[in-house]
Amino acid sequence: MGATTLGALIGGAIDAMSGDDDGSFDGAIKGAITANVLKVALPVVATWAIGWGVLKGLEAVSNAVSERIKA
Repeated sequence: MGATTLGALIGGAIDAMSGDDDGSFDGAIKGAITANVLKVALPVVATWAIGWGVLKGLEAVSNAVSERIKA
């Protein structure tokens, strides 16, 4: 809940800086939605990146071992 609240506060503050007369509610809603999306997307992206790095590392080790065996 902390990330959602922080996203709403930041979104509301950014929207309030634009000078619109409608208040900062729509910015707060957009900020809260963005925070919730990022709570899901960032761990998925980080997991993918780590997995990709591990697979590339295993490929490099495998290539090195197979080259050593051939020589």
